[in-house]
Amino acid sequence: MIDRATGSDLSFKGPLRGKVVVITGASSGIGRAAAHAFACKGARLVLAARDEEALFDVLDECTDCGTDALAVTTDVTHSDQVQALALQAAEFGQGRIDIWVNNAGVGAVGNFEDTPLEAHEQVIQTDLIGYLRGAYVALPFFKAQGSGILINTLSLGSWVAQPYAAAYSASKFGLRGLTEALRGELTDFPHIHVCDIFPAVMDTPGFRDGGNYTGHALTPPGPIYDPEQVAKAMVACAISPQAHTTVGTAARLAHLASYLVPGLPLLSGWLTRWGLNRSPAAEQSSGNLFEPPTGRRSIEGGWRNPENRTPLLLSAAVIGLLAVLVISHGQRRRR
Repeated sequence: MIDRATGSDLSFKGPLRGKVVVITGASSGIGRAAAHAFACKGARLVLAARDEEALFDVLDECTDCGTDALAVTTDVTHSDQVQALALQAAEFGQGRIDIWVNNAGVGAVGNFEDTPLEAHEQVIQTDLIGYLRGAYVALPFFKAQGSGILINTLSLGSWVAQPYAAAYSASKFGLRGLTEALRGELTDFPHIHVCDIFPAVMDTPGFRDGGNYTGHALTPPGPIYDPEQVAKAMVACAISPQAHTTVGTAARLAHLASYLVPGLPLLSGWLTRWGLNRSPAAEQSSGNLFEPPTGRRSIEGGWRNPENRTPLLLSAAVIGLLAVLVISHGQRRRR
């Protein structure tokens, strides 16, 4: 049965039934998984991405679950398109936007000076300023209605700088500052929440689709997790908002190591160089930086081997060893 007032399916039960949820970057990866997860909870979805064909595929997948959804082709690097997205979402929600998920993202890997300046700029325009644009258009609706939840997809790279991905690191570190500043401004609005999600490396098409200026094939470092874990964390924040949510044991270890191991970026740079030098040669490519990638869009990238726990154990061992060395060095200095 459909509620004529909201357009939501009354067969759904729970706190998200009928809530208007905007998701950017909804055509693949984490965004597509989030669309499915919110659809299963009966939320009314406004799906945004640059890839119109893929976006309408996701729309069909969500409406097949019985929920109501709208697709709005949007490039978050254009302020007018993000503003139009908010207006269409509000019209769809009869004046309301309940949850806004900033998720659209791109990446460029390569030596800093070998990566074109316009590639660095495009990463920051998408991964940092695109989120600022989303917050900028969503918050007025939240304040007018006295409630709302802004969910931002950050990264373990928000704690540990990623050598050979300088613009990505700048964006993710910048997002921490943006969200903390917004929380400080929203103290008079107790029912408006800003939630950060910090995923570990996820099995998405991002590594295949992103800009690659290394001259080598890119393979994501393990351990690699199911992006549906991030989608579940987003749904959990939409039901019970949390300021910070970490997804994946490796992300928790990286967060801890960022405090315990001062030289972690140096180690990360060494490991990245070692991995790239062992990878097969590949042509440089701007990937999906300036236009959507070709081919079928999906949630998963096909990188994951769920049975292989070696990378996780190795990561834990390395970080644990470094932590012991740092603590021991500190004790020796105090003596």
